[in-house]
Amino acid sequence: MNDPALPNKQRAARAALTWLRDDMILGVGTGSTVNALLDLLVSEGAARRLRGAVASSEASAARLRAAGVALLDLNELDGVPLYLDGADEATRGRQLIKGGGGALTREKILAAAARCFVCIIDEGKLVDRLGRFPLPVEVIPMARAQVARHLTALGGRPVWREGFTTDNGNHILDVHGLTISDAVSLETTVNQIAGVVTVGLFASRPADVLLVGAAHGVQTI
Repeated sequence: MNDPALPNKQRAARAALTWLRDDMILGVGTGSTVNALLDLLVSEGAARRLRGAVASSEASAARLRAAGVALLDLNELDGVPLYLDGADEATRGRQLIKGGGGALTREKILAAAARCFVCIIDEGKLVDRLGRFPLPVEVIPMARAQVARHLTALGGRPVWREGFTTDNGNHILDVHGLTISDAVSLETTVNQIAGVVTVGLFASRPADVLLVGAAHGVQTI
């Protein structure tokens, strides 16, 4: 499918390459913007400079493996110096909604492990307030209906992403219609619901840097 935002994603991805250092261990996210980054890693020879990478999904792991990048186990590392990933929405305060690709739990783990989290987006993802994009929540399958009732009580309209299972073997509820005035508080509240694995709000640990691709260039926030 044609992606009209692809050139802006590619601009942001190219800007992200400047954050790489020789012999670096890189955390790699998931999604269309990350795919643009991985294409550039190969075409510009940057993949050969990496010591290895930790991937947030099986899909990204397969692309890294095909590029000849060594895949590393986070359990054997003392964190990662740099994590590059995209987002479904981002504010100028660098708070994010992530999980449209279904990898939110591993993405949140990598963000927590990263000394620097650089988020790359196209300008269409930059918003004044989070919530226009449905908020993904990863749930244990047996708790899906129970969690959905709690999310409805919070004012949202949860929709089961039928036919999709995360790499962790779980389900996703996409929550529509939420007014997210306090993202940190909502992140804490949803994470405390029994049966929730994690919520796709990256507010308690936001991105350190946003690279926003647009027709006129890349803005750094």
